[in-house]
Amino acid sequence: MAEKEPKAARRGRPRQAEVARLAGVSQTTVSLVLGGNKQGIVIQEATRERVLLAARTLGYVPDPAARRLAAARNNLLGVFSFTATFPTAVEHSYYRFLVGIEQEAAARGYDLVLFTGSSTGGAGAGAPGALDRVRLADGCLLLGRHVPAEQLRRLVDDGFPLVHLGRRDEPAGLAWAGADYAAASAEVVGHLAGLGHRRVVLVREDDDAPASSDRQRGFLAGLVAAGLPGQEGGAVVRTARPAADITAAWVRARHAAGVTAFVAEETDTGDAWRALRAAVAAAGLAVPEAVSLALLGSPPADLAGQPVPTGFDIPRAELGAAAVRLLTGLLAGAEQRSGSLVACTFRPGTTAAPPP
Repeated sequence: MAEKEPKAARRGRPRQAEVARLAGVSQTTVSLVLGGNKQGIVIQEATRERVLLAARTLGYVPDPAARRLAAARNNLLGVFSFTATFPTAVEHSYYRFLVGIEQEAAARGYDLVLFTGSSTGGAGAGAPGALDRVRLADGCLLLGRHVPAEQLRRLVDDGFPLVHLGRRDEPAGLAWAGADYAAASAEVVGHLAGLGHRRVVLVREDDDAPASSDRQRGFLAGLVAAGLPGQEGGAVVRTARPAADITAAWVRARHAAGVTAFVAEETDTGDAWRALRAAVAAAGLAVPEAVSLALLGSPPADLAGQPVPTGFDIPRAELGAAAVRLLTGLLAGAEQRSGSLVACTFRPGTTAAPPP
């Protein structure tokens, strides 16, 4: 009696069990052959060919959902912020990051999981185990100036795919996509020097966030490139209390000493820029007629209606997209890169002019 052949037409997707029956092998062997035998188990070539022939005969196609489960993948990218970000208003500084992230993730076939532990009412990003939740996703994007170093180091050591938006030196092995603050800050100083300013002061917050350090490094490099050496020591003012330290009296004293341009860094709070603007106004100095102001970044949303500050714009949407591309590359097995920089765009603004 002839062996009964499987019907050519059938309902539903052929399963590995049917391939195994037709090939006369175990389902484990079928799984090994069709999965590429990543375990390196010895399988005779004749057995392998029999399994492949049976799969072709039945029209077997791997179940994409099963393949993702087997690879511990579900096409989900996490987004975790170390500051209160979700939900966020359109004018929030993180909004454009999220737009770029969402558009690029959708284009690459990934869904997003927003981890809100750091938002108001959440458990807090620094709480023990707060970052462990990101393991629900295939990989995670991180936003924020200050991160819980120990938790982050544990994830990196475990090989969990992570990308931080913004340059980071620690922990070693963490991938990042950041704005080129150093080059952009140097360009702003070059613009002020080109207007004729010879004494320029930078006001920054008193922390060691890489974004702040990069801005300061670019600021000082800009002074040197413009031929303004010898003032680096007093050209940078770090303050933990901008509103208390940057006062009208402070501005008047610097102005009397020959400072004709003041520069502030952008931060999540915008405190340095707020304090500088308020102090200059309280000192009775017209901008830009008496003194020039520049901002290394964009102003806080609540000051958007004020005169546009000279400075640079951060390509937030492109940064978000670049971070997604880097993360999906890691998930696809691309070689680990420490990071990549995206150029900022100079903004002429209306707060800088030649000194009187």
